[in-house]
Amino acid sequence: MSLKISGYRRIIKWAIWTVVGIIFLVFFVRVVTFESSYYAEKDGSEREVIEVEEEPEEELIEVEPTKEEKQEYTVEPDRPRYLSVERLGVKNARILPMGINEKGELGTPNNIFDVGWYVESGKPGQGGTMVIDGHNGGPHVHGVFKTLPDLVEGDVIVVERGDGRVFKYKVVENKAISLSDSNSYMAVAVASPVPGVESVTLISCTGEWSQQQRTYLSRQFVRATIINE
Repeated sequence: MSLKISGYRRIIKWAIWTVVGIIFLVFFVRVVTFESSYYAEKDGSEREVIEVEEEPEEELIEVEPTKEEKQEYTVEPDRPRYLSVERLGVKNARILPMGINEKGELGTPNNIFDVGWYVESGKPGQGGTMVIDGHNGGPHVHGVFKTLPDLVEGDVIVVERGDGRVFKYKVVENKAISLSDSNSYMAVAVASPVPGVESVTLISCTGEWSQQQRTYLSRQFVRATIINE
């Protein structure tokens, strides 16, 4: 009796494995057939390429505004309109209002000959600290602040307001700060080097260019206090 049962079980076991083998064989044949027909259908066609949209780089204008364009530029009476720095050869550079961009950075004018005034900083003649930035250059031409590192203590920075009033500031500090430390240094740059005295801070890129980061590796900070006349 036991032998019969044992033989019967062997038959059942053999039958089950036979069925499993047949199912696996059918599945394998169908996969091979599908792949053959798929690649035959795609043979000669172009491979689909998924393009990743890259962030567009800032398009800089490397043409200096004409005398007429500068004269036509106007701002509200209490806002800074023109910047002049004799040592840098800068005469009546337009001062454009700037805010914070989508990256959380202080905006800079598209024209490398204009400068930007941070609208949340001080205004000329009102006792605060103006923050003004500008490009050191574009791909082919030097910008308004290319020689900003050349300023020394005692040099004069002139800001003309929208109502025509002129304010002069004397340089008291000029230093380059590494890119990694420049953000923390902004807390210093937005304050006067002499507490309670109106001032202006000029900022620009400087140092070596990093192709990987697509920026210069330092920032130049010039701080100047108002000249009492």
